[in-house]
Amino acid sequence: MTTRVRAPRREIFGWAMFDFANQAYTLLIITVVFGDLFTRVIVGGESGDYRLGNFLWSLALAVSYLMVVVCSPIAGAVMDYTASKKRFLFAAWLLTVFATAALYFVAPGYALLGVVLLIISNFAFSINEAFIASFLPDLGPPEDLGKISGFGWALGYVGGMVSAVFVLLVLGEVSLANFDRIRWVGPWAGFFVFAAALPTFIWLRERGTARVLPSGRSYLGIGLDRVRETLHSLGEHRDMALVLVSMFFSMSGIYIIITYAFIYGAQVIGWDQDIRTLMFIIVQLTAAAGAFGFGFVQDRLGARLTYQVTLVMWIAAIVLIYLTPWLADTLSRLLAREIEAQHVFLVVGSLAGLSLGACQSTTRTLVGLFSPLSRAGEYFGFWGLSLKLAGVFGLLSIGLLQALLGLKTAVLFCVLLFGAALVVSRGVDEARGRRVAASQAEG
Repeated sequence: MTTRVRAPRREIFGWAMFDFANQAYTLLIITVVFGDLFTRVIVGGESGDYRLGNFLWSLALAVSYLMVVVCSPIAGAVMDYTASKKRFLFAAWLLTVFATAALYFVAPGYALLGVVLLIISNFAFSINEAFIASFLPDLGPPEDLGKISGFGWALGYVGGMVSAVFVLLVLGEVSLANFDRIRWVGPWAGFFVFAAALPTFIWLRERGTARVLPSGRSYLGIGLDRVRETLHSLGEHRDMALVLVSMFFSMSGIYIIITYAFIYGAQVIGWDQDIRTLMFIIVQLTAAAGAFGFGFVQDRLGARLTYQVTLVMWIAAIVLIYLTPWLADTLSRLLAREIEAQHVFLVVGSLAGLSLGACQSTTRTLVGLFSPLSRAGEYFGFWGLSLKLAGVFGLLSIGLLQALLGLKTAVLFCVLLFGAALVVSRGVDEARGRRVAASQAEG
């Protein structure tokens, strides 16, 4: 049995800096700026009817996630066989940088170009989430993985705040009148991802030993064979399988919230620009606190129990998001003073932020605990498959539901998703999953 030892602090920091870099893409492109710009200005033209823009946005992201579903497990298996995780990471990183910077050229009337570039950039970014996560099991013993994963997620949210300073101070608001400046969000995000991830490639080590390619075989064929072998042996990895199924539901909900939270604020809550900025700050701070704080909770109480707590938090947050206008009216009557919905939304955003950071970090830890060291790339490939299949399902579902029911009502779908994740997670035995991973560390 291989003993897992804690990696040097410099290497852990280098690994975590990829989270720091990546959050610029998540925040500036998916969550806060470009999603709003694409749906309201590039497609909607500030006409007030955003359903087509919302649908195209969901469709583009769903297609990119579907591409990850197909490629991630095979790429992970090939990475393990060839000990080439860093090379795969490097290639997808460069593709993310260039495709994101090219979003500058997406202007009103060029929605198709926007869809294509979104598919490319989000595919590269998303598959790299699995690539960087596959290094986690090598960074420390099981009792440290929660803290290490939480540190990475927390540093990521700090990176999000740092990357947004330029946008808030220089690029300004999302509007047609300000389009010539705000369109620079793509090049800025691409540059930030490039510069901030450099420590990763300097300090992160490639472990494992490359195997010789047998005569008459291809790496693709070997990757497919290893994936088939893992799928056939999932009966031995029951806890990993249940985690992946539970994550499918929970991450479907999280992808909806990440993608539509600020669109929801603009279209349903009708917030002001300063409230939008304040919400951004609150979510980043609470998400960082949730990821970092719950990382210690994971290592003390167990990752499964911590994960279940975050799911209950998410259900409460979604209900409060839906009830925000009603809560504002009720508080206004009780307090005999006007309470605006956008201010209530800020409070609700704090709970959502805590849930976001904690839940994402905990799922990564669970997969790290249940992954044999020799097949970490492959198992995190399945993690990526589960995440992005969730993205496809969640975003297509919310895209259709909001077109039929409106965004305010459609968001309640997330309650069902987090509830299903909670039910499935009850079958996970963390101790058993860790034992299976340890027994197959050299498999």
